[in-house]
Amino acid sequence: MANKTISKEISLQWFTQQLMSWNKVKNKRKMPWKGEKDPYKIWLSEVILQQTRVEQGLDYYNKFIQYFPTIIALAEAKEEQVFKLWEGLGYYSRCRNLLHTARFIVFELEGKFPTEYEAILKLKGVGPYTAAAISSFAFNLPYAVVDGNVFRVIARYLGIDTPIDTLEGKKQFTALAQQLLDHNQPGRYNQAIMDFGATVCKPALPNCSNCMLATHCHAFLNTQVNQYPIKTKIINRKKRWIYYMVFHYKDAIGIRQRQQKDIWQGLHEFYSVESTTSIQWNEETILQWLQEQLNLKTASVLYISSISKQQLTHQQISSQFIHIKIKQLPMHLGGLIWIKESDIREFAFPRIITAYLESLHIKKPKMVIK
Repeated sequence: MANKTISKEISLQWFTQQLMSWNKVKNKRKMPWKGEKDPYKIWLSEVILQQTRVEQGLDYYNKFIQYFPTIIALAEAKEEQVFKLWEGLGYYSRCRNLLHTARFIVFELEGKFPTEYEAILKLKGVGPYTAAAISSFAFNLPYAVVDGNVFRVIARYLGIDTPIDTLEGKKQFTALAQQLLDHNQPGRYNQAIMDFGATVCKPALPNCSNCMLATHCHAFLNTQVNQYPIKTKIINRKKRWIYYMVFHYKDAIGIRQRQQKDIWQGLHEFYSVESTTSIQWNEETILQWLQEQLNLKTASVLYISSISKQQLTHQQISSQFIHIKIKQLPMHLGGLIWIKESDIREFAFPRIITAYLESLHIKKPKMVIK
């Protein structure tokens, strides 16, 4: 099946319009620094959230603001006090840079936080992402943030195959992020795309059925949501969890060929959901996922297998097979090839799948669990 594409120019403009509308009407994500204009507090929140989950960073941010409400208070604080508050966050170089930069701004710049992107970027411990966040949130400057959420949303929406962990990928995604940016409201736009990636276009279990971008999203229209974004360093992952959704429709099952430059390229598989951590599936969570990602409301769960593992040279694969009966074919499962169960031996699969199929046929005369 040929990929479904949409004019890039129309697609980019429509993306921004839809995202800003979603942010205004549906974005309910609350964080203490949202809408903040004080560059010190914005900078503090960004430093704390580097390599730290939002849930964990919230308490630290609130404590820092309580003890050091201004950049002057932080600059004049004793190192022991600052490091004690930081305790548990890890990556202590962030804390050292935070204190160094606070003192530089207070004692060298007379307490005036830089107001231009290039000047902010020169501060110790501040990279392009943090500089763009401070510039847009505090000073309404037109600089797009590019973080993991942004990479994922853009890669899926436009179907970008360039790996995000390469120099070429970073340049391409930065340029695209800048094109998509609402230059009249850069701060609101940046917050919107990050919130959207965190709450709707999530890594492993995105809520595609409630996504206003789905009708134009390359990954969604081509059944590739779980394949983006692309990374070259995927081989360095020590552990990977792959959950195979075995869709049964009438007397056929859905399979597809792996196209991405990764393990098992060219071999076939069932519809897959990959995660960097274990997902606990049960009938309730499966039905919820089917409705949220695929808008399937009449499906039924036939069988959930135990966990299978395969050790490759550089990584361990854990897999689980979930058999699902569907009554109609939604358009966003169009990327699957529907074959008869009796024909499955004619297709090449990774060993972890063939081993499962062999064990299943030993236990049951047919694949379908009834």
